[in-house]
Amino acid sequence: MCGDSDPRTRHKEAAREVGKLLAEAGAVVLCGGYGGVMEAVAEGAAGAGGTVVGILSEADRAGANEYLTVALATGLGQARNAVIATASDAVIAIGSAGWGTLSEIAHARRLGRPVVGLDTWKVEGLDQVASPAEAVGRVLA
Repeated sequence: MCGDSDPRTRHKEAAREVGKLLAEAGAVVLCGGYGGVMEAVAEGAAGAGGTVVGILSEADRAGANEYLTVALATGLGQARNAVIATASDAVIAIGSAGWGTLSEIAHARRLGRPVVGLDTWKVEGLDQVASPAEAVGRVLA
């Protein structure tokens, strides 16, 4: 799961729903572990009893969101985006036209991982969907 860290993001509700649906399906949710879309997906998954792993960019856990089951402090900075893509079976990108989200999309596609986009970058190889349910359905198919 990837998306922006802006706490005011308009994509929180969609991210919460994605997290909830993934957890209900028994999937482990990986994300960047901080705020915005990452926090919302973690909240949705945790609320449904799921496991949420935050792959943090910093060398400590400061700033990690409260909904993570596991917070892995990597100290890798933006290189942690490659870790998220590599550790994931599939990626859902929600919102954000930020470079970090694009980087995770690119890493995942380069590794041959399926990537589904919900109101995010429009790039070749990215399967665009219209709803959280459709996003989850595509990555779990």
